[in-house]
Amino acid sequence: MVTRLLYLTRHAEQDLTEPAEPDLAEPDSGLSERGRRQAALLGERLRGRRFAAVHHGPLRRAAQTAELVARSLPEVPVYATELAGDHLPHDTDPAGLPPAYAKFLAQFSAAERVDGPRVTAEAVRRFAGPVSEGAAGDEPVRELIVTHSFLIGWLVRHALDAPEWRWLGLNSHNAGLTVIRYGPAGPPNLVAVNDVAHLPPELRGTGLPADYLV
Repeated sequence: MVTRLLYLTRHAEQDLTEPAEPDLAEPDSGLSERGRRQAALLGERLRGRRFAAVHHGPLRRAAQTAELVARSLPEVPVYATELAGDHLPHDTDPAGLPPAYAKFLAQFSAAERVDGPRVTAEAVRRFAGPVSEGAAGDEPVRELIVTHSFLIGWLVRHALDAPEWRWLGLNSHNAGLTVIRYGPAGPPNLVAVNDVAHLPPELRGTGLPADYLV
């Protein structure tokens, strides 16, 4: 068993000026100009580290973020995967939760309450643990997942063994960096959360609640 260092980032800032597709509640748009700058700077932050792979969700904002980051990681394979998509991670019972959380959960359909947790459980099985192939003492295997806030919140909650509902309220910066270490022994180690040291002040805080900078 070999240690896995799982790097997680939320896609960079989305361009919300594009019109929504007819069958989507929100536009599957690409990145804004600010978002492209965020993604490029994240790539520069990661340059020089040896990654086994970059994985990204199927939506355009995640794919474009991964493409821009990967320009700084030559020869690292890039894969699109549903496991990194934007899914409801858990069919959380709203009983006893703050009203704002209960209202938020009510917007998800019955299908989303089934499909999202199924895909998220597959993502946990795939990524949330040490790597089974390799010899003890090998260099840690680094993988980057370009995803969405829900999966990052769920994996942080999972690493801390927190109550299942606690993925709610774990918000991620656009292009912020979260790192979880999964070693052969002991619990996961949360190395970094929402690290934005690679972003100048004017590019930080996007993707967070509107009152964050108040």
